[in-house]
Amino acid sequence: MIQWGKIFGLGLALCFFMGCAMASSPVSGFIYMDVKGPITADAGASAVKEGTSCATSILGWVATGDASIEAAMKQGGISKVATIDSNSNGILGIYAKFCTVVRGQ
Repeated sequence: MIQWGKIFGLGLALCFFMGCAMASSPVSGFIYMDVKGPITADAGASAVKEGTSCATSILGWVATGDASIEAAMKQGGISKVATIDSNSNGILGIYAKFCTVVRGQ
């Protein structure tokens, strides 16, 4: 015999203990998200190089990475920043990724 009370209780417990992986974004989408957005720009600087730095999250329980502007500048060999943009990805609250994209010289 199926014990519906135990099944319901287990489902409810899973909802409370399950984390949600979300990335910062101008808009959000729970099922799927792939959004690019601006952070800042310097109209006087030219963008000949590009560097990216990212951080990821799984279930909102484990998050790793360095999505800092400094890390993106280092990765792209940039000393003078022209623009800083972001890219956010997420799938069902299970996986999320946030990247900082720096362009400059």
